[in-house]
Amino acid sequence: MMSVLFANVTAVTMDPAQPLVENAFVAVEGTKIVSVGTVRPEGTFDRVVEGKGKVLMPGLVNCHTHVPMTLMRGYGGGHDLQHWLNDFIFPAEAKLDDRSVAAGAALGLAEMIASGTTCIADMYMHTGTIAREILKAGISANLSCGGVYFGAPEDFSPDKCNDCRNQQELTEQWHGAGDGQILVDASIHAEYTSNPPLWQWMADYAAQRNLGMQVHISETQLEHNTCLEKYGKTPVALLDQYGVWERGGTAAHCVWVTDEDMALMAQKHITAVHNPVSNLKLGSGVARVPQLLKAGVNVTLGTDGVSSNNNTDLFEEIKLAAILHKGVQRDPMAVTAREALAMATVNGARALGRNTGVIAPGKMADLILVDFTAPNLIPCHDVEADLVYSARGSNVVMNMARGRVIYEKGEFFTLDLEKIRAEVEGYALPRIFGSVRGGGA
Repeated sequence: MMSVLFANVTAVTMDPAQPLVENAFVAVEGTKIVSVGTVRPEGTFDRVVEGKGKVLMPGLVNCHTHVPMTLMRGYGGGHDLQHWLNDFIFPAEAKLDDRSVAAGAALGLAEMIASGTTCIADMYMHTGTIAREILKAGISANLSCGGVYFGAPEDFSPDKCNDCRNQQELTEQWHGAGDGQILVDASIHAEYTSNPPLWQWMADYAAQRNLGMQVHISETQLEHNTCLEKYGKTPVALLDQYGVWERGGTAAHCVWVTDEDMALMAQKHITAVHNPVSNLKLGSGVARVPQLLKAGVNVTLGTDGVSSNNNTDLFEEIKLAAILHKGVQRDPMAVTAREALAMATVNGARALGRNTGVIAPGKMADLILVDFTAPNLIPCHDVEADLVYSARGSNVVMNMARGRVIYEKGEFFTLDLEKIRAEVEGYALPRIFGSVRGGGA
């Protein structure tokens, strides 16, 4: 069991009891944090990391991703969600196979790891292939297959529904894999890509297997209003009617949720996953995050797929989440720096049922080091504010996931970036797009 001591770091703990610890010593044994304090703990350590000039913080939690969509970075821009999906993304996805998904997932994971992410919630097809890449990469993940059903409600049969079978196989094979590194969630892609029999089946299955739930909710005004017209209920309320939220869940986007939806979300412990970059790029709108927070809803952050964001740098999401609502509300305190940091750490951990997101004894050792000697972080008058408004993913110099250093100073210890690049450029991109579009092309 490896032991590591971070010495003389500035620790941003996200622990209300001691949110900021200067000249801190943080000790890790195996996968867990064992001590946090200003006095060096006794004993010897396998490694001592000198932290002078660096900030130690919890690893970032990305609560909504589609990791293999890294392959579609910048593809189909300039369209709203519906046209973008139907005319660009769905045709490209139809050409995916396990090998191309593995390449895209590995590339996406490398990008996330280098910018400080240690835990994700991912929804995508070829989910078992993604699980294998997650295990290799070393971060934690809640995985789902994004259940869809376009058939007639009266024709629904779980034995004949591909995504019901996918859900069962995924759960049986991968739930709890890697000593809990991978958790499987039940999932409904969205109200508009399925119908009541699937919702009921997925809700019942989640209850039987004690699984979390992932759903896209009220991402666009069209989606939200069409649901109202068709069913007389909002997507949040409609899915509640079928028991989808009985164990809580993560609702991605929530741009158009109503005040009544927010009250229900707070009551049912439904997490709103804010995806500010993706929602702005696709012209979907701005989620009412201050109102969600005031309603008592747990709010987290996600990048969505790289195809609708262009990167997976959660520091960019943190900054945008903090400043966007200040402008919309014309209130500089609409979302505070600490609230924005919490969305990407402790709130995300809570949403995914993970013992992480806080630097405290007993918590999972998901930790990142941020270099505060970088030009963009000098001078430092307020550490938390600088993490929110000044830091970038490129300032991360170490990523420790589950007590294991998986990235340090540009070097990956679990991934072969050159091999990944070759697979992306030599196989995945030609398969999907018919030509190589990588950086080496």
